[in-house]
Amino acid sequence: MTPCKRLLFCAFALSAAVGYAQTYPVKQIRMVVPFPAGGATDLFARAVSLKLGEKLGASVMVDNKPGAGGAIGTDIVAKALPDGYTLLLATSSTHSISPHLGAKLPYDVAHDFTPIVHVGNAPSIMLVPNNSPAKTVKEWVDYAKKNPGKLNYASSGSGTVVHLTSELFKAQAELFLLHIPYKGTAQAIPDLVSGQINVMFDALPSGMPHVRDGRLRALGVTSLKRSPLTPDIPAVAETLPGFESNTWFGLYGPKNLPAEMVTKLNASVNAALADADVKDRLTRLGIEPVGGTPVQFANMVAADTGKWKKLIADRKIKLD
Repeated sequence: MTPCKRLLFCAFALSAAVGYAQTYPVKQIRMVVPFPAGGATDLFARAVSLKLGEKLGASVMVDNKPGAGGAIGTDIVAKALPDGYTLLLATSSTHSISPHLGAKLPYDVAHDFTPIVHVGNAPSIMLVPNNSPAKTVKEWVDYAKKNPGKLNYASSGSGTVVHLTSELFKAQAELFLLHIPYKGTAQAIPDLVSGQINVMFDALPSGMPHVRDGRLRALGVTSLKRSPLTPDIPAVAETLPGFESNTWFGLYGPKNLPAEMVTKLNASVNAALADADVKDRLTRLGIEPVGGTPVQFANMVAADTGKWKKLIADRKIKLD
């Protein structure tokens, strides 16, 4: 190919790419959720997808692809064409935590995806039995320090956000607590209510109903500041400065997703999150909408990953 023809070809290719990005999307978009239908990530995806489709001018289909702790669905997007029609609703579990628990993954979370937007955060809540002598986080920490090795905490399994949040709490408060893993936090609730379990960090949507019903006591939330979803409950960070544990939700595309598409998707998600109906639905799910730029999202994930990677190494946490 002569230099002149090569120049013409490049100009044509660039023009076609720009035109394609300007008309995007022209068909249905697939949002892969790497967890089962009915779970928190799935409900979140469905709360956002309809309004996102309206903003984009094309329908957004939620496609659940669970399995292997989220790795199956995540891998589908990692290997998809970067054409903007296959996206991933990822979480802190898939991108900040799982890569450091020892399992071999078929993708590289740092290089095989294009960050689009930080969609939302779901803080957890520190729950204790009603017969606990502690009415505040500080009182509970003082109580635990006076009883080293005698108190326990429940989790939904080794390597889960619930487990890591508890270990982060132990590390910052310098406590000696026994770990009692369950198959899920729902299975641990009866033992927590009865006092066999001394403390558990549960997601707001599943934990708060037990507090409202008077079955459990809430001592704090794990967001850095008080959550607008539970403004009367103090942040744990008010007692342990800097303590924070959020399950984040974010939208990714495959690597090499064109910048024009990233910009359009980012703007559309931010617009959807500003919608009053979407805000209301997310509030009922215990999720705080975030939004922002792709760079802000990437920086947040990098910081979150560094925190959990260090904790996993320091506490020698492994999968069951």
